[in-house]
Amino acid sequence: MNTAAGRYCILIPCLNEEKAIGRVVSEALALGLPVIVVDDGSDDRTPDIVGTMPVTLLRHPTRRGKGEALRTGFREVLRHDYDGVVTMDGDGQHLAADVPAIIAAGERYPGSIVIGARLLEREQQPPGRRRANAVADWGISLACGWPIADTQSGQRLYPRSVLDLVDLPAEHFVFEAAMLITACRERGVRVVSVPIASRYQGEFRLSHFSPVRDVTRITTYTIGRVFHYGNFLACYRQAKARPTIVTPDIGAAKESH
Repeated sequence: MNTAAGRYCILIPCLNEEKAIGRVVSEALALGLPVIVVDDGSDDRTPDIVGTMPVTLLRHPTRRGKGEALRTGFREVLRHDYDGVVTMDGDGQHLAADVPAIIAAGERYPGSIVIGARLLEREQQPPGRRRANAVADWGISLACGWPIADTQSGQRLYPRSVLDLVDLPAEHFVFEAAMLITACRERGVRVVSVPIASRYQGEFRLSHFSPVRDVTRITTYTIGRVFHYGNFLACYRQAKARPTIVTPDIGAAKESH
């Protein structure tokens, strides 16, 4: 892919992904971008598989959670002075083929966070997960004061300008919500989304995301941020607006104002 407009890399945090990680990393490397893999204390063959590939492999000796894996990766991105980083999960639910459209959206909306939003083939998404994601989208959009499609997707482009938020006091899956909320409320960053397919069928391992524990953590954090920043009515009105969706095939966008 042509990356002349900016220097980007791909970051893949992973934990026990031996079934999928080889294909995920190979397809990422085929894009011609540098790839950073952070192994969060896997006890299967994941680090052995990745260790044979031309990537930067960083390892946690014990499991620290996805938030800490992302922190480790972001620090590496900052160390190499990349313009931005695209994050992907290691279980195969995110495709490297979607990365060029995500980066193109980032180039069109400089300084924005771009989310690969699971808006296509949504019939594959379990109904319970779909409802939970809809609630999370509304709550996190409210906390951000900005409408966001698919706040739970881990396929994102983070511009360099937000990576110094790496030390936010948030752990596990809460970290991704914290990045969105803080970037929007304290940096004036906007969030746009590129439609990608929902992928829940196939030989995916069980999610590390706990519907009870992690939803509770994210909800508690989000409510706290809503009260912290205040200005509830204005944020409520903005959160109800239509998210900015970038359609890659025609290069058009539906704007939210």
